[in-house]
Amino acid sequence: MSQFDYSLDYINLDLRKHPELYRIGRGEQGVLLVEPYKSEILPHWRFATPEVALKSSDKIYQMFLEYLDNEDFVGADMARKFLQMGYTRARRYANHKGGKKYKGPVPDDKKGQSGSHGREELPRQPEDPIKAESARIFKHKWDLCRSNDTYLALKKAHKQHYEK
Repeated sequence: MSQFDYSLDYINLDLRKHPELYRIGRGEQGVLLVEPYKSEILPHWRFATPEVALKSSDKIYQMFLEYLDNEDFVGADMARKFLQMGYTRARRYANHKGGKKYKGPVPDDKKGQSGSHGREELPRQPEDPIKAESARIFKHKWDLCRSNDTYLALKKAHKQHYEK
């Protein structure tokens, strides 16, 4: 799998116009960088309560389907990443009050990239059932994306054309 390219000028790059530059990467890589999708999806991304998570995940999943209808793989993959991030962030808050998983700040050169970056993981706290339910809601929609036949076909085509 090609690595997500963090060196591109994402602030000035429209990946709808240049899908050939998009690399899927691993997990949620690039979710808060890739435009115009970040600006389209991020305003709808919320997970504070199950009610909010349901509304948010429904909206983002609808966007995922619309991107697929337009054969916009990058948009669909970004919506999938936001749903995945809804799951992982809600799980983080379910396990760590305040959402802080690692000890210490993210190194300046690693901001926007996922991972511990050598930091110690803090111990888990008693599970927050509200955030755990929010995570379950996002996980369901994320799973629908990952098993969508149209998405899988567009993903395969993207890899064949651009990620050789």
